Amino acid sequence: MSTARTTLRTTGVAIRAMLLFTLVLGVLYTLVVTGLGQLIFPGQANGSTVTGASGQVVGSALIGQAFTDASGNALPQYFQSRPSAAGDGYDAGASGGSNLGPNNPDLVAAIGQRQQAIADLDGVRIADIPADAVTASASGLDPDISVANALLQVDRVATARGLTPDVVRQLVESHIQPRDLGFLGEPRVNVLALNLALDAR
Repeated sequence: MSTARTTLRTTGVAIRAMLLFTLVLGVLYTLVVTGLGQLIFPGQANGSTVTGASGQVVGSALIGQAFTDASGNALPQYFQSRPSAAGDGYDAGASGGSNLGPNNPDLVAAIGQRQQAIADLDGVRIADIPADAVTASASGLDPDISVANALLQVDRVATARGLTPDVVRQLVESHIQPRDLGFLGEPRVNVLALNLALDAR
């Protein structure tokens, strides 16, 4: 009889503890963290969304996107993002790289095709094309390109928009983001922000 009472008491304590911790850690903690996020970092908490001139959300500062026509051809008036291996391209629900090694024949062929396409589009030598212009990032969603990649596209964008290369180059330079904390990573340019700045001109 004593054992049965002890078992019932222990079960009751366990159930009450589970309910208490579910309330505290599952509900209250979530509400507090969500509230603090909305209060202190509202932009980041809501996906770092970016709005266009009309006030409509046009993307996220953290997720790359394609600037192509319906057939997948690069729009010459826009700076082009890094290639994407996420799903069918820039699919935030399927983030990931190609998982192909550097000697994989499919990857080598894809890089060769991308190099030729960029050389034809921008009128540059293949040797001048930076690596990030022809390779996807590990996530496949990198929103940034290298400064060299952005500068490579200046003449094409300027011609397509009827601007001088100097004007477009200055716009690129004004959008260069420095290394994080002054020493992490490389200087970079957010493609969506740069293209929105071009459209705002």
